[in-house]
Amino acid sequence: YETMIATARREEEGSLIYIIDRADLYLRVRNGLRQVMLHLIALNTPHTGNMRGIRGADFLCFQQARTVGLKGTFRAFLSSKLQDLYTIVRRSDRDSVPIVNLKDQVLFSSWDTLFGDSANTMRENVPIYSFDGRDILRDSAWPEKMVWHGSSKKGHRQTDQYCETWRTGDRAVTGLASSLQSGHLLQQSPSSCSGSYIVLCIENAVISPSKK
Repeated sequence: YETMIATARREEEGSLIYIIDRADLYLRVRNGLRQVMLHLIALNTPHTGNMRGIRGADFLCFQQARTVGLKGTFRAFLSSKLQDLYTIVRRSDRDSVPIVNLKDQVLFSSWDTLFGDSANTMRENVPIYSFDGRDILRDSAWPEKMVWHGSSKKGHRQTDQYCETWRTGDRAVTGLASSLQSGHLLQQSPSSCSGSYIVLCIENAVISPSKK
């Protein structure tokens, strides 16, 4: 491993280095190597289907990420009127960059593996944390262990199943959610928009090194 790292350090700045036996991806930066990953983190409180629209949900992700010093761009893990969940992550980062929790532990090997009929389950015993560091599956602040998403298994928007573009908490309206206990994030469970569920935020692109 150390030999591979030493070899990687001879690569040009901006090069990507994949270490097969560890399934780790690194970016060659000016002063060494930086592991490449995308974070998946929950908002600090549960929410009904009324999040003031996708902009309201995205703003909460942005705000809470900044509060804990995360510099990436975080977007709500939701499909909406003009957005399919699958497309939130930049195309070039979908198939090889690991999805990790707040503590950089791997949840999924890549964004692509969350989707489709053969979607992977989360790694066992690797928690999803909120931005303030709580394990959402174990913490009582989230009594319902359901995750809002409003998407098909392939990550496409379901226009009659996203709480009127995430603007209503009406009991009679439904949105698609998934049981976190299943290990899948895109289970197709129509749920009342009055339910107070987990909202996840995904980092939507690997941060490139700044060029001076």
